Amino acid sequence: MDLRPSSKAETGVQGLDDVLSGGLTRNHVFLLEGSPGTGKTTIALQFLLEGEKLGERCLYISLSETEAELRDCAQSHGMDLSEGIQIFELVPPESLLDADQQQSLLYSSDLELGETTKLIFEAFERLRPHRVVIDSLSEIRLLAQSSLRYRRQILALKHFFSRSDATVLLLDDMTSENFDKTVHSIVHGVIHLEQLAPDYGSERRRLRVIKYRGQSFRGGYHDFIIKTGGVAVFPRLRAIEHKTGFERTSLSSGLAEFDGLLGGGVARGSSTLLIGPAGTGKSLFALQFVNATISRGEKAAVFIFDEELGLLYSRTKAMGIDLEKLRNEGHIHIEQLDAAELSPGEFAQRVRDRVASFDAKTVVIDSVNGYQAAMPEENALILHMHELLQYLNRQGANTFLTVAQHGLVGDMKSPVDVTYLADTVILLRYFEALGKVRRAVSVIKKRTGPHEDTIREFRISDKGLTLGEPLSGFQGVLRGVPSFVGDQQPLLALIDKDGSNS
Repeated sequence: MDLRPSSKAETGVQGLDDVLSGGLTRNHVFLLEGSPGTGKTTIALQFLLEGEKLGERCLYISLSETEAELRDCAQSHGMDLSEGIQIFELVPPESLLDADQQQSLLYSSDLELGETTKLIFEAFERLRPHRVVIDSLSEIRLLAQSSLRYRRQILALKHFFSRSDATVLLLDDMTSENFDKTVHSIVHGVIHLEQLAPDYGSERRRLRVIKYRGQSFRGGYHDFIIKTGGVAVFPRLRAIEHKTGFERTSLSSGLAEFDGLLGGGVARGSSTLLIGPAGTGKSLFALQFVNATISRGEKAAVFIFDEELGLLYSRTKAMGIDLEKLRNEGHIHIEQLDAAELSPGEFAQRVRDRVASFDAKTVVIDSVNGYQAAMPEENALILHMHELLQYLNRQGANTFLTVAQHGLVGDMKSPVDVTYLADTVILLRYFEALGKVRRAVSVIKKRTGPHEDTIREFRISDKGLTLGEPLSGFQGVLRGVPSFVGDQQPLLALIDKDGSNS
């Protein structure tokens, strides 16, 4: 029974069919190119295995790897090539390796190229497959020895397969010294794979559809990884495609004083940036919103770049927020990320999965500094953040980002300016008063409504966050060294070790 759909051959690669708007147009020839190690063979095997699931006959013609090597590659991913996929190993005959048997009057390449093409056609005619992989064009290019002969050979292959009701995937490892792109104009579509080596961390891989005749596709670069089981592609996020309807209500932080500073809370479907030097309590303010989210009966997702989870659990538990218990009860998804091993596309996909499958209504990214480490190019980081925040806003989720500024008091700088992207910006500061180091919080931006223009002192204790009255008696708090201009002491009382106030 033929279960094949009529128009597209799905690749079986997670995310790639989304990039290709459904897959590869049937009965056409496509080129998959990339340097060695980019995942061409793995994608080709997934393409054939997907065809096998649909009851299609599949053929892998190998000009560079042995059948044993292909089976070892498949086995490393848990793929079973025992049934449904025929492997035709095309290797040079032993006589061609013997110097005494080399042709003297005719170029051996003339005979080898013709013989190779003849063997490919014969293998196809025996099986009459629906899907074909030819690996790789580099061998044909070497045998052709000239651009004209190579182009004629590819045209011959294309014309042969176009009459044969087959979807063909040509692989090219781009190892030729003079890489010939004439095949780009012949094939129906071109998928280009790249492998990048950052200064630190594991390799990064990405792909781009260079050409696809008569078909729209997702342009630009898309990150992908090779994992056990095959290749997974993370299509570039376009927030405009994911708009949903929801009521834009005001959500409480769980602290009356903080809500007063925010003008009643934050709007549903908005983003909030918490910015300040290290240690001011940015993560704790974000987790205060997480706690309030769970109190409303909703779920939250927290992505940690900078802190070890065990330390986070212990210090927040001492402040009255038991994250580990909330995670075990299914109220919160919390994940520690390694910026050196993670591409921005994969991170965006993880966030999307938590919003879609876990139904997270609050998302915390702690911190943007760690996210920047995964995406060193600042301009690209801003674009990634813009699309991700827009997507989350359109899903009715609240996003809280933290940014650690350089320095402790006085003039401070941020490693990347994302203040214009966020709907609300909360500024945290240290300041010195009466021989003590204290903390202050203010709201400097809120797109969704009015907010206090005051500065409030706050304190972190075993009871969590405590906010005081507006610091109306001080001037210069944001600079870190204020002067007292009032007639009374407006500061929060500090609790000494013996329990007395000071």
